[in-house]
Amino acid sequence: MKSTAQDTQHTQGRAIRSGAFAVVLLAVLALAAAVAVVPRVLGGSALTVLTGSMEPTYSPGDMVISAPEDRYSIGDVITFQPVSDDPTLITHRIVAVSEGTDGAEYVTRGDANGSDDDPIVADQVMGSVRYSIPYLGHAAMLVGEHRSTLIIIAGAGLIGYGIFATASGALASGRARGRHRLQTRRITC
Repeated sequence: MKSTAQDTQHTQGRAIRSGAFAVVLLAVLALAAAVAVVPRVLGGSALTVLTGSMEPTYSPGDMVISAPEDRYSIGDVITFQPVSDDPTLITHRIVAVSEGTDGAEYVTRGDANGSDDDPIVADQVMGSVRYSIPYLGHAAMLVGEHRSTLIIIAGAGLIGYGIFATASGALASGRARGRHRLQTRRITC
């Protein structure tokens, strides 16, 4: 009887560990989807906030997901190139919109800044911020250029866990059937 109680405790502990690992795994997968999959589907990108110009809305180390929109309005937070065709990007809020000779012109300002930025044209706008993930940019900066290696390792880990979970479940099921058969034989003999 004592071994049955120990088996039950062991099984319960294993179930709790498996459940906790599954929750962590789902959270990591949801985070990966929010940072990698959703921006690509939207045609945008995930960017790390580097300065405090948008505080308290976005702090350094937050990650913002920007994607193109058909129109931009006053109050929208947009990501733009301050100089056309320059890879530098800034994320600030639109404070004024006007029609210029080349179409819409936007005046932006960081929420923490006291003055407006130079006006930009629509071609300089890369997209508006759809959502943000606090603190994730810190991790992205730490990972840096090793991102693809970590993705491969994480993928291999997920596959390995899947194999382990399937094999251990099959072994546990086999042991349970064996114990049941042994108990049945003892009772019928």
